[in-house]
Amino acid sequence: MRAAQAWLGPGRVATDVQVTCAAGVIQDAGPAQPVPEGAEVLVTDGFLMPAGADRHVHLGLADPAAVLRGGVTAVRDLAWPPEAIFALADASELPSFNGPLVRAAGPMLTAPGGYPSKASWAPPGTARELSGADQAAAAVTELAALGAAAIKVSLNEEDGPPLGDAELMAVCEAARASDLPVTAHAQGAGQVERALGAGVDELAHTPWTHRLSEDATSAAAARLRIVSTLHIHAHGADTPELLTVLDNLRRFHEAGGSVIYGTDLGNGPIPPGIDPAELVLLARAGLEPDEVLAALVRAPIEVGAPADLIVLARDPLRDLTAFAELRLVVRAGRVVARY
Repeated sequence: MRAAQAWLGPGRVATDVQVTCAAGVIQDAGPAQPVPEGAEVLVTDGFLMPAGADRHVHLGLADPAAVLRGGVTAVRDLAWPPEAIFALADASELPSFNGPLVRAAGPMLTAPGGYPSKASWAPPGTARELSGADQAAAAVTELAALGAAAIKVSLNEEDGPPLGDAELMAVCEAARASDLPVTAHAQGAGQVERALGAGVDELAHTPWTHRLSEDATSAAAARLRIVSTLHIHAHGADTPELLTVLDNLRRFHEAGGSVIYGTDLGNGPIPPGIDPAELVLLARAGLEPDEVLAALVRAPIEVGAPADLIVLARDPLRDLTAFAELRLVVRAGRVVARY
């Protein structure tokens, strides 16, 4: 593929770029040069960059094909019944799959009666209720054997009892033994602090129920990362929840915390694919355009990276709403959408 302009990764913008793809990965990336006779060459005058990766979705509430056509070529599902989502993850690795690559956590681990066991959006099996440290550790071991990419825990005190301390510590210990990250739905006063104390690796949402203390913000920035999920709080306006997440994420980012793109797709009117509104809100939270792009993508354009690419009509570093103007989507080296 040849492009007039490209973002190859943080701080790396180039013109007249050529990217060579084979076997689903990038074989070469650099200045345009002669290609072997008979090679297929795709030329675009748009802006080339890696495709999007959404690290918080509920794919059972969305259309995988629409997600892919919208420029997201990889997703991480953060709560769905295991028999359904792990089968979908396996299917997503086949060339015939019409959707993004899927990685999954399986069910959300929670207390008896805890969130999301009674949530209207969650089919049976989305929540796995745990009693005792032994049961918690066993659940992690089982999910690891099924191919879980992460372990999700419910620390939601507003919609039922959150996972208890003994169970939370056992989950984190077992997850470390299986080399799996733990991501937490932390909702309510004190729940982020509990996540920090147990050694959770990630917050599945930017906290929205209250303003985090400076101590909690600094500790979080040093020890975990946050999945953004900002747009779900907007509802077309600067709601109190939106202003809270923007403030919390801004201070977390200023303290050096790591932020990655995630939308909670399936929750409300979030569009499938790359959500320009989420990216604009990341900029409102203080991320520079280059940082917003880095939060969005799965990997830079470099040798050995997945051959997952998109072409935009114009430069998103100048205007993040450019993501609404997709021209091309490539997954594993195959063109899957043209506009």
